[in-house]
Amino acid sequence: MTMQMNSPTIEATSWGSVRTSIGTFRDVKLWPGGGRGWDWTESGTHHSPGVQPADVGELFDHGAEVVVIGRGRDVRLGVTEEARLAAEEAGVRIEAFETTAAVTRYNELASGTVAVGALIHSTC
Repeated sequence: MTMQMNSPTIEATSWGSVRTSIGTFRDVKLWPGGGRGWDWTESGTHHSPGVQPADVGELFDHGAEVVVIGRGRDVRLGVTEEARLAAEEAGVRIEAFETTAAVTRYNELASGTVAVGALIHSTC
């Protein structure tokens, strides 16, 4: 029997800040058992075209079966077709929302039995 680790919860967000059960970040990647700050320069992410395969791939590597993406408060962050295809190939579902709605959805999934990860953009 495999024991599933819980995903960290998001306690509060404001412009430029995401406070989680594991720390406070500007933008954050979360997965079952952990997370870290999300540095867009690592994968070449920009608002357009958006989230890259490497961004979501790290979450798959940590066991996420669903990835919730917070696209920013003004929904300026896109999600590339390549990231969506990488998720599909890995059997992972992507759900993308405005950041406040994404936080609500992520916490809802994290409180259950779903292996959930998140990419949360805290500003625009």
